[in-house]
Amino acid sequence: MSDPCASIHMHPGRRALTRSTFPVAPPLQRRGSEVAFDTPQYNLADYLKWTQNGDLQLPDFQREYKWDDERIRQLLVTVLRGHPMGAVMLLETGNDQVRFKPKVITGSGAPQDSSPRWLLLDGQQRLTSLTQALTGDGVVGTRDSRGKLIERRYFVDIRMALEGEDRIEEAVVSVPADGIERTDFGRKITLDVSTRERQTAQGFFPVNLIFGEFEVMRWLYELEDQSLGQRFMNEILAPASRYQIPAIELDKTTSKAAVATVFEKVNTGGMPLDVFELLTSTFAGDANYFNSTGKDFRLKDDWDEVEQEFRNHPVLAASKSTDFLQAITLLATRKRNRESTSSRPPAVSAKREDVLKLELSDYLEWRDKVKEGFLWAGRFLTDLCIFDTRFLPYSTQIVPLAVIRVLLGSQADALGVTAKLQQWYWSGVLGELYGSTTETRFVRDIEQVPVWALGETDVAPGTVTEAGFSEVRLYSLRTRNAAAYKGIYALQIAQGAKDWIKNHRFDLQTHKDLATDVHHIFPKAWARANEIDAALYDSIINKTPLAAETNRAIGGSAPSSYLARVEKNSHLSAAEVDDVLRTHGIDPVALRADDFDAHVEHRRKFLIGLIEGAMGKRVQRDAEGRDAADVAAEFDLSGDTDDIDDD
Repeated sequence: MSDPCASIHMHPGRRALTRSTFPVAPPLQRRGSEVAFDTPQYNLADYLKWTQNGDLQLPDFQREYKWDDERIRQLLVTVLRGHPMGAVMLLETGNDQVRFKPKVITGSGAPQDSSPRWLLLDGQQRLTSLTQALTGDGVVGTRDSRGKLIERRYFVDIRMALEGEDRIEEAVVSVPADGIERTDFGRKITLDVSTRERQTAQGFFPVNLIFGEFEVMRWLYELEDQSLGQRFMNEILAPASRYQIPAIELDKTTSKAAVATVFEKVNTGGMPLDVFELLTSTFAGDANYFNSTGKDFRLKDDWDEVEQEFRNHPVLAASKSTDFLQAITLLATRKRNRESTSSRPPAVSAKREDVLKLELSDYLEWRDKVKEGFLWAGRFLTDLCIFDTRFLPYSTQIVPLAVIRVLLGSQADALGVTAKLQQWYWSGVLGELYGSTTETRFVRDIEQVPVWALGETDVAPGTVTEAGFSEVRLYSLRTRNAAAYKGIYALQIAQGAKDWIKNHRFDLQTHKDLATDVHHIFPKAWARANEIDAALYDSIINKTPLAAETNRAIGGSAPSSYLARVEKNSHLSAAEVDDVLRTHGIDPVALRADDFDAHVEHRRKFLIGLIEGAMGKRVQRDAEGRDAADVAAEFDLSGDTDDIDDD
């Protein structure tokens, strides 16, 4: 996890605190929805003591320690200069809502079974670096500039450090763990501070002694120049031993949602807490599961198993752990809503704060059913000729689709039910309804779609009734950035499009084997040479699924020219090639005559027919009778670069 050294400002009028014992934070003060938190300052020596005895640990969700050698050295420079390094964030343990499983800080030497008083939410990289560098043997497990794992120790060149603050940057040096710096492939020793005698003789002070008062005096006593040692103690070591770091303290009444939100706001240079990571830690701390099984539940390991099954369905490759958790949350909150006898039952929801409220029992209750729902959704999408994530309109729409399958059970495979599910799905895609905030639509769809699909109500779901498609939208669909673009591509395959040269309809295997993609019918090079508006030749109207080999045969030639190559390579007559073209909704007469306008008009009507069939409603006819170039001119397509480079 990123650990920025950003400064923090003390709350106006709040006195900085210094404590030599472990802190007991004052309770948070709440004013409405606002949360106030205390920001005392503690000595670095106290932090080091707490990390070593286990009073201060990490929550299990924290990522592994990963700072490199130079960042560690610069952090030590910051301490020795007395400059601020930014605040750390602490969470008091004993919270009934936030039962994070703790883990000791890497290299701290803290007992693995110790119970922390506090968890470190922000500051892992800094305090891990300082703990390893300033305690014990001072050896830090880190990485070099190329990412290679190395072990280093850090020293201060006493004479250079005493030349002034501006020389401390150079005075702090990093050496291999054995204290010997070598060059020339290890043949030449340039610095040897491997023993105390060599250290004192050269005046290189090991930073891991800074907070060991007796060891410091012992080490300095062995310096030949005692006055130099006294100056170093007074000007460098004594100020460093009093170095303080401010803390943001959250008490044990803080909710998981608040922890995540506060962390995200404070840790502006890092990554926000993911609900999956938070639940990984809280599930691992579930006492009931541990008491019944004798082990912690590892959400990450469980998700790895689920994800492995998803890999058998390429279209599910974009499904994330958070999608899976949202589906479970929808079902868990729906069950609580149905079972409630309150006049105000809990809402059905998939919002972040509700995902964070999941209990391990909820997860285990719904996990297998939701997994099967996702796998069924993968097959459902494959049947619609959506074969991989490149042409998946919305990964988010898989969440309600999987939940709807759980609610319908095997009835989802009945012909009439499947037909309605397909209508709902295409309405969401072609109506482009799943492109923004989706949690509210999730809830509406899982409530409305199953009863409608089963015929228990004639009232169509909101996604079906709200969806609409405007004819002029065809002229602005140019790239895979648009869900409707991907949807229309899949509809062309589903209605029976065959490759022009290879004797194949496109299915899951042939689509992959033939390196199938969307390509121009009137090639881009030809269209540019004939001054065709880009909004026309780059739109979905002029694109269709083709194998890579077929596209290469087309090249940038006029259709009247490349069709001869298609006939030769396919070993088909002109009439037989024309029949194949018609499976793509292409007018062979217009194509052979290089009549682009007639081609566009024919394809426009063909695609409208596909869309109307999928959505079960009429497309808004707002381009008919108008010049296609004039319609295209209405769209600002600057920056919407075509993603096909095929001729």
